[in-house]
Amino acid sequence: MLNIGVTGAAGRMGRCLVEAVYAASQEQSNQLALTAAIHRPGSTLLGSDAGELAGLGRLGLHVEPSLSQADFDLLIDFTKIGASLTNVDYCQAKGKAMVIGTTGFDERQREQIRAAAKDIPIVLAANTSVGMNLCFHLAGQMARVLAEDADIEIIETHHRHKIDSPSGTAVRLGEEIADSLGRDLNECAVYGRQGIGEPRNRETIGFATIRGGDVVGDHTVLFASEGERVELTHKASSRMTFARGAVRAAKWLSKQPAGLYDMQDVLGLR
Repeated sequence: MLNIGVTGAAGRMGRCLVEAVYAASQEQSNQLALTAAIHRPGSTLLGSDAGELAGLGRLGLHVEPSLSQADFDLLIDFTKIGASLTNVDYCQAKGKAMVIGTTGFDERQREQIRAAAKDIPIVLAANTSVGMNLCFHLAGQMARVLAEDADIEIIETHHRHKIDSPSGTAVRLGEEIADSLGRDLNECAVYGRQGIGEPRNRETIGFATIRGGDVVGDHTVLFASEGERVELTHKASSRMTFARGAVRAAKWLSKQPAGLYDMQDVLGLR
């Protein structure tokens, strides 16, 4: 039996995760269970029934403020950078596996996660959607064929509340494309344009960021050459697609040794 805990359980994504884990537990009886729901200290929702918050009805599982009060084998974490890193330290110390969907980590913070993964299995995913991860795979293949004659732009749109920009998913697309072309994204990325400058350099990879409304997440890679355009687009209409992908990652991760993995590993796309 795989006991799964969810952090940020009272938030929008957390409620989807609670629903997805519970649904999987019902489909696969005696294989996994939702055993912990954690939310930030001080929240007025602490003590609430996690099932009622997620629209499932009473489950008898109350939202707790601390991992130390929770019973789980694997933690699914879609919170914020600081909270996620604190949770990484806790899980490393207690030997608990993690699926991390938080984005925006810098290189120093990624190194902290890599260090923890020497002791525990971790899936670190810029995006847990199965369809989006197929797009990661395809973007690199398309770039190898099209980049000789095409300018490459990545356009992403998210809801007004998203705090990192560009999105972790957009950056991951850029990394996949840059790696496939033997480029360093840190050197070839262009994150904004304004005023009068030089003509576009074909070796660059451009990013355009849009924030507004309640858009869950849209991403397009544009390969634009003279005479034609090829676009690879993924549109998420519900956070549940990320939640189901995270549960899939959790089930896969429960059978893996310590190490740092991503959704490409989970889906066998390496």
